[in-house]
Amino acid sequence: MSNNEQASAAMSQDGECPSARSYYMTRQTVEEMNNKMKLENIGFYTLEDFRAKNACVNSPLWRNEIIITSRCNFNCPYCRGTEINGKKGDMPLDEIKKSIDIWASQNVKNARFSGGEPTIHKEIKEIIRYTKDVCKEIEHIAISTNGYADLELYKELIRIGVNDYSISLDACCSSIGDMMSGEVKGSWNKVVSNIIELSKLTYVTVGMVFDKQNSHEMKESILFASNLGVSDIRIISAAQWDDFSIFENLSIDRKVLDKHPILKYRINNFKTGRNVRGITKTDSHKCGLMIDDTIIKGKYHYPCVIKMREGCNPIGIVSDKMRQERKDFLENHNTYKDPVCRKNCLDVCIDYNNKYELTNLSRHEVCVNNSADESTIKDSKRVM
Repeated sequence: MSNNEQASAAMSQDGECPSARSYYMTRQTVEEMNNKMKLENIGFYTLEDFRAKNACVNSPLWRNEIIITSRCNFNCPYCRGTEINGKKGDMPLDEIKKSIDIWASQNVKNARFSGGEPTIHKEIKEIIRYTKDVCKEIEHIAISTNGYADLELYKELIRIGVNDYSISLDACCSSIGDMMSGEVKGSWNKVVSNIIELSKLTYVTVGMVFDKQNSHEMKESILFASNLGVSDIRIISAAQWDDFSIFENLSIDRKVLDKHPILKYRINNFKTGRNVRGITKTDSHKCGLMIDDTIIKGKYHYPCVIKMREGCNPIGIVSDKMRQERKDFLENHNTYKDPVCRKNCLDVCIDYNNKYELTNLSRHEVCVNNSADESTIKDSKRVM
């Protein structure tokens, strides 16, 4: 039986594939979208066309994150905090190692540790050392930090195995910077100094969150961060204050954009009227990221960082069954119908999921309807 005959056989009497989604993509559209943008060009090393094409329950784990503590030495106004196993505090080392062991058994490529503020976890050095020792295929060990730890600790973590720091920097001057940290006096100066020194040693990006308190200095803050020597700059509005108007007229010199691919990607999106957050009707309504991505906090794993931080329920308990549980969740979850996903999903995740869907059409259950003018592909539920 040919592919077209197989597809026709799968269709119901009214010509519809039983599990098909409500919108259509032509073959020409598939080819255009596949060629329009390579995921590598966005700037996140965890996003690649190769990953989108080959992701399945048996592929290597690509991006994995553990929230190792809910404690923090800052009190940022846009942060709502979190709890671990129902309370404030650190994730026990034995639970962290259990998660890392599962990662290692599935050839984890990239690991990230966050919080809270991960550098105040008393076992942070052992966590990095253990990850480096047992994860033989590891390429990147990242820490998301507010940048306020002592420089020598950051340097020691680099010597142990860290090769990526994501540092928060929400202002271009000390008065606003200290205010955005929750009035931790002198914090901005220390963070800036650390960014300059760490950017000489390893891959450093800065994350800039803007709200009504600091959005008036957005352009100046971006240019300031660029001059610190960082590899890239990620800008976003606070989730509680998702006002696209602050980005509409943002203009950054091309020379600056060419230095920072993630910043360039986001600025180009703004120019087309696209916000950082939000799934549309014509985007994929399945989260392909879940198939080789894990988000762990305490004893549980979650669909993604956003749903975890928005207080959504976990998928299940951390175990060697996580991949299957995530596959099952993915098959039955519609991101567009989920108000948290529809409102908050990030542009980079949406673009990955669109590419995942498009590049995997031939490897999944599809319905193909050939007409005289064009071939129409109607997507169905497809998870390997």
